[in-house]
Amino acid sequence: MQTIVITGASDGIGAEIARQIARSDKAQAQLVLAARNAQGLQAVAAECQGLGAAVLVVPTDVSDPAACRALIAQSVAHFGGLDVLINNAGISAHALFSDVQEQDLAWYENLMRVNLWGSVWCTHAALPFLKQRQGRIVAVSSLAGLVGVPGRTAYSATKFAMTGFFEALRTELIGSGVSVTTAYPGVVNTQIRYHGYNAKGQAAGVSGLKEDGAMSVQTCAALIIEGMMLREREVVMTFKGKIGRFIKLIAPGLVERLAWAAVKKEA
Repeated sequence: MQTIVITGASDGIGAEIARQIARSDKAQAQLVLAARNAQGLQAVAAECQGLGAAVLVVPTDVSDPAACRALIAQSVAHFGGLDVLINNAGISAHALFSDVQEQDLAWYENLMRVNLWGSVWCTHAALPFLKQRQGRIVAVSSLAGLVGVPGRTAYSATKFAMTGFFEALRTELIGSGVSVTTAYPGVVNTQIRYHGYNAKGQAAGVSGLKEDGAMSVQTCAALIIEGMMLREREVVMTFKGKIGRFIKLIAPGLVERLAWAAVKKEA
């Protein structure tokens, strides 16, 4: 039995990862579901338990380092160890930098605490236990962590930071048996952009990106799980994402124009 901690598990990608792992006969998983939304967690937990998985619900705000440490401590105490940490918790944001007023810039820091520091704090607490079992770390970043997207200065900053942190950590862990997989979803059919921040740091209520052809949450979760199981270094989703990172090296102006094309005209 593998013990798997999933942050941001109350909805969207995290919830679907939990459901798919619970549904898999190969996984034989013991799931720890963490997020701020306790009611959402209980609903996902009930689904996973109905599929035969053992589940522990730990309401957690990953922007609080003490809560991150408590999450890992409760997971290990309950299930006896830790095999996988999936750092999925995150907040989206869409606002042109010039539209953000000085008094509202604090939400940039809030975004970094959740998207980057939440992953750092959870990973730091989990690492000794993951080393004991030659476990796996998964970091759910974004294509906005490979290519800067207009209107996403704050979000891209947090995801670029995740990319750098986990790339360096992967190198540090060579020989330890612990793998680090960074996933780079593009536009996925979830509500994350609607709940994310606008220029005032309030829930946007709309998406600032074109949603045409958005990847299903089921496909995204399946790709992340596959990458985790195979201990892949990176999971770059969509053909545009895969080719874009290389075009950026030789024709950065073209990539910038393509990034603008992904933004709604009214955004």
